[in-house]
Amino acid sequence: MLLEKLDYPLLAGFILAHLLLFFTFQDKDIFWYIFSASLLFLTIWTIWQEDVDDQLSFGQYMALGIASGLLIYGLFYTGNLLFKMLGLPFEDNIAKLYNWFAPSKFWQYIALILIAAPGEELFWRGFVQKRLIRKMSPLASVLISSVMYASVNIYSNEFLLVLAALVSGIAWGLLYAWKRSMPLVIVSHLIFDLLLFVFMPLN
Repeated sequence: MLLEKLDYPLLAGFILAHLLLFFTFQDKDIFWYIFSASLLFLTIWTIWQEDVDDQLSFGQYMALGIASGLLIYGLFYTGNLLFKMLGLPFEDNIAKLYNWFAPSKFWQYIALILIAAPGEELFWRGFVQKRLIRKMSPLASVLISSVMYASVNIYSNEFLLVLAALVSGIAWGLLYAWKRSMPLVIVSHLIFDLLLFVFMPLN
């Protein structure tokens, strides 16, 4: 009975994501090569298993995507200010994360926009959360998929990155559960990443 209830594509996809991210975090010198390839592979897995949801018009998902991306970045910006005000020892960790994972070459920025942000949303919201939401409440699917999203970042050995993935995963998960639009969460993620890595870095 239990075997009949298991979602094998979901389980296989989650294990695959862990394997790929394990290798991704092993060497910072080739991080962007492996990360881009990993997200391409997970995107292919998602397209093979699921259709893409889009229940909003172009104008709606662009407006909500930009607004939500700004709000999520604002949440991180405020959190960073609080860390500094409270004297929490995270400043060095943030600098280390930027040193390790922030794009620095032109092709890496292109990969961020065309592969990383869309790929993460397609897999974690468009595949993982979408399959979970068929078996449980929308809120439960948001929380569980966000924990799963955060869990693949443990190989970075950076608590702050795991926490950031959990918080952003909940935000994008709620957005997806609310509007069921992949373009919306992709635009939101893109706006967030552009602010975080290009226009207003936190370090």
